[in-house]
Amino acid sequence: MQQAGHNRHELARFLRIRREQITPAQVGLPVSARRRTQGLRREEVAVLAGVSPTWYTYLEQGREIQPSPEVLDSLARVLRLTEDERQYIHQLALGHVKHVRAVESQATTIPLVKSLVRTAGQCPYPVYAFDYAGAVIAWNDVACQWYTDWDALNGIECNIVWWMLMNPLARERIVDWEDDARDTVATTRALSARYPHDQRVRELITRLNGESEEFRKWWPNHEVRGQRSRPRRFRLNGHGIRTMRLLVAHPVDAVNVTMTFHVPDSPADEL
Repeated sequence: MQQAGHNRHELARFLRIRREQITPAQVGLPVSARRRTQGLRREEVAVLAGVSPTWYTYLEQGREIQPSPEVLDSLARVLRLTEDERQYIHQLALGHVKHVRAVESQATTIPLVKSLVRTAGQCPYPVYAFDYAGAVIAWNDVACQWYTDWDALNGIECNIVWWMLMNPLARERIVDWEDDARDTVATTRALSARYPHDQRVRELITRLNGESEEFRKWWPNHEVRGQRSRPRRFRLNGHGIRTMRLLVAHPVDAVNVTMTFHVPDSPADEL
């Protein structure tokens, strides 16, 4: 309870300071020579954010009210907060951040991710990265040997979800293909909730539903899993069966990108 009260007052103080730093001209309001208020008035912030002036006043007073994530985002927009500041007010008000947004554009982050994969990929095990919709955007040479020649694939075929369910090499190279494929469908179910209106996600699901018998069978089960560490067994020419543990990481500046590293599950699985 003490922490919650502290956070409410920190949020109130932060909103007041940011409100005083925004000029009317920055938000498209007329500027009057007789204006004495520093920055914006509480009533102006409330109207621009779509909330009542009384409710917003209570929020700045640190009263025990619960703003929704949508209202917090509206306030962040009006107060011209950075992504870090937007996450900060979510953390103070709710105790968590529901959606983390990319700070850099995809055009900026993808070359950085590719460079990171090249740097980290100088090892005997696969490293690859894919974006929020499953499109594989970077890989090392070993990932081509263990999975498929990603360089030769285009469009939806260069997608880790599509590859797992539709490419015959997946069934050949992954020993427990059905378990892995079902896990992929379950993570796609979680993905659909995070991006319910995204065109690329919807197209992926629609095409899989139309072309994959297994997807049509498993999708209605509503199994849901997040991306986390898990074992995967590979059938490799000349090396027999090797069990790798998949470790996933999300670069701080590219939150919509997942990097997947493979490490031997035991000393017996080392090459």
